[in-house]
Amino acid sequence: MKISRLALAVALLPGAQVLAADTSHELPSMLVTSARQAEPRMQATAASTVFARADIERLQARSVPELLRRVPGISFSSAGGVPQLSVRGTSTAQTLVLVDGQRIASSTSGFARLDYLAIDNIERVEVIRGPRSSLYGADAIGGVIQIFTRSGEPGLNPQVRLAAGSDHTFQRSLSLSGGTQQTRVHLGASLDEREGFDATRDERGADRDDDGQRTRALHLKLDHQFDTNWRAGLSLNDQRGENEYDDAYKFAPGAPQDEFQVSSYSGYLDRQLSDAWNSRLELGRSFDRNRAVDSAYNDSLLETTRHSAAWINRFSLTEQQQLALGTDWYEDRLDATTAYQEDSRDNLAFFAQHSYQGDGFGTELGLRHDDNQQFGSHNSWNAAFSLPVGQSQRWILSYGEGFRAPTFTDLYAPPAWGPNPDLEPETSKTYELQWRADFNGTLLEASLYRTDVEDMIAWGGRQIENINHARINGFEASAAGELLGWQASLGLSIIDPRDRNSGRVLPRRAKRTLSLDLDRQFGAIGVGATWQAFSQRFDDGPVNANFQSERSTIPGYAVLDLRTSWQATPELRWEAKLENVLDKDYHQALYQRTFADMDSVYGYREQGRTGLLAVIWTPAL
Repeated sequence: MKISRLALAVALLPGAQVLAADTSHELPSMLVTSARQAEPRMQATAASTVFARADIERLQARSVPELLRRVPGISFSSAGGVPQLSVRGTSTAQTLVLVDGQRIASSTSGFARLDYLAIDNIERVEVIRGPRSSLYGADAIGGVIQIFTRSGEPGLNPQVRLAAGSDHTFQRSLSLSGGTQQTRVHLGASLDEREGFDATRDERGADRDDDGQRTRALHLKLDHQFDTNWRAGLSLNDQRGENEYDDAYKFAPGAPQDEFQVSSYSGYLDRQLSDAWNSRLELGRSFDRNRAVDSAYNDSLLETTRHSAAWINRFSLTEQQQLALGTDWYEDRLDATTAYQEDSRDNLAFFAQHSYQGDGFGTELGLRHDDNQQFGSHNSWNAAFSLPVGQSQRWILSYGEGFRAPTFTDLYAPPAWGPNPDLEPETSKTYELQWRADFNGTLLEASLYRTDVEDMIAWGGRQIENINHARINGFEASAAGELLGWQASLGLSIIDPRDRNSGRVLPRRAKRTLSLDLDRQFGAIGVGATWQAFSQRFDDGPVNANFQSERSTIPGYAVLDLRTSWQATPELRWEAKLENVLDKDYHQALYQRTFADMDSVYGYREQGRTGLLAVIWTPAL
């Protein structure tokens, strides 16, 4: 099906709805993040997984990490409540996370706190597996996760959601969506509270208590179509609250917690200058604030603010050729209780990407040049060749480069922390072969890849240095479609992530993962189940008397979740789910209470069996 230039312009990046409610039945499955512009997902050169709003509601996912665990190649390890993300065996800081086009990772830790994001305000999640630094610059080694917040729909559409569950969990959200064909707005607010559970096992001091979280979220999105050529929009997404945790290295009594804020604000102006030329201007600001209260870090404050701008031009050279030219700029600023040597830096980049889609084959070639105030210039390439086989299959051979910029902590932290202002970026090269097929609505995908990461940033004994090198070999496959009346989705990943210096498997990575979702609708009643299995993993602890890491094995595990729903009336819906139905006792990471006591090694406990009951009211106005 041919996509008009206007349809593409409406679908482009972050202020627009990729699959708008009034056009979803006309457009094929589209993807934005892979090429930084809307394209049919079957033609995209990157391996991808997409969750629409309907998927989020069907799966009853209550957090972004819970949703992402079913993606092939993605795993999490939780160290006392902090979810560490790994995409294709890479580290948390080696995956770029965007919310409506804005980077949200902290410039000090390099982490994006996905667990803080309010999922009630999310419309769509696109997961790109594999490097995309040629389009997005730093941090896109393992992949890119882009979250699109909810947009308005014509009319007036309110929604109220109330939920209660185990561990004194209470969730409330309220949203109002409305507008006309020209102007659409979505306003949402939520409050989530839970007392949580005790993640540690040592039963010492304040570690005996449960560790809860309280999150208040606000979302506003406004889109306006001035005419057939002009479009503009604004987006505001803000989460703030308190997160309690067990401080494994704190001996004094107390209840350590983080007071946090994660927010992003963006605006865009989109103009179809001619039949062949679309131009888009984006402005944004993201903010990450974390204050450690009553912890071993003595009420420390870290605030990072990022201002950004992008100008993207897309040209239809012919019916089969597209060219994207753009520039990105962002500035990071730091405000911290502890003095850093530097508290600001900026990055200016230019990128170009050409794509060709012919009847017999397709190509993609891209280049990006980043000029960073701290580490200088860096170039990133990508190239892909695709070969259609009939009307339903496609083979893709690709090469991509990625890099991760050192954080403020790596570069400018206090001298006792061992910062190194001469650090170079981590770099990667990925070679990949993909196969895709669509057999009467059953989607099949498989990828075989190798990633080499150079100059990995790690502690070198006296300071942080570029010392490690990693090689990651991987295979992943997925299938989605209807099976005997059930909506089924299967994801499989097999990876071998190794430190090339020591030959060891990288810590806290499960080499084999499997996820299966089954859902079916029986009239007004819906039922579903999720089964996820993870192989054993290793952790580099404890530390012996010579301050060398002794490797420990973390057993594998499998978890079963069940869910059901009842559409009682057109306006009233009930949902219920049970997580970890078999009450599996497992952990994903280790900690050591002291360096001197070799016996004080524990596994961070994960959530046991829990239940949640929710009611959703959508009155007709």
